[in-house]
Amino acid sequence: MSQSTVPANSAQAAALAASRSRISASLAERPDFRVIARWIEPSSQVLDLGCSDGSLLRLLTDELDVSGYGVEIDDAGVLASAQRGINVIQQNMEDGLKLFEDQSFDTVILSQTLQTIHRTADILRETVRVGREAIVSFPNFGYWPHRLSVLQGRMPVSKSLPFQWHNTPNVRVLTIKDFEALAPDVGVQILDRAVLHNGRLVSVGANWRGSLAVYRVKRS
Repeated sequence: MSQSTVPANSAQAAALAASRSRISASLAERPDFRVIARWIEPSSQVLDLGCSDGSLLRLLTDELDVSGYGVEIDDAGVLASAQRGINVIQQNMEDGLKLFEDQSFDTVILSQTLQTIHRTADILRETVRVGREAIVSFPNFGYWPHRLSVLQGRMPVSKSLPFQWHNTPNVRVLTIKDFEALAPDVGVQILDRAVLHNGRLVSVGANWRGSLAVYRVKRS
């Protein structure tokens, strides 16, 4: 390695660390976004499924120089994403991702969207088909206060599940163990996992102590 290469690499590493630090500070209210950002490579191609208002993709574009698209069905989300300068496609994911070729993106993001989809297994298969890797996050229904609510005869309402039973957009409820049991059945290999509560990593008793799970996966 030449002497001139070391400073350049050091400068790139320092710039990347600074970008990730700014992302972490900017996404204090979305701890899953902070984990996602750590798993995104600079200048990569990203597809954000269920991108909402495009805030994550906008930040990744600004800080990590990624390029790509967001997919969103809600009119307000599409408009907000477009106003942020995001390339957004209005599409119902339930219809599949036939628009995209195999491994056409470095990373496909499915952030807190899995529980809102009816065709869960099909979408997971499509997600790892389209992306070389994928990042999936979801609220963990196995979190202990959620279990307690059910034992008390009520559907849980919490920071990670903020809706009442009658107005929730969630059509599926799943736990960490549920996802890990499903993954191999649908051709998904788990590469990494982060389980969180209140923005902190949970390592012991994750399925009952963690309220939010984030996975890095790929096609098996």
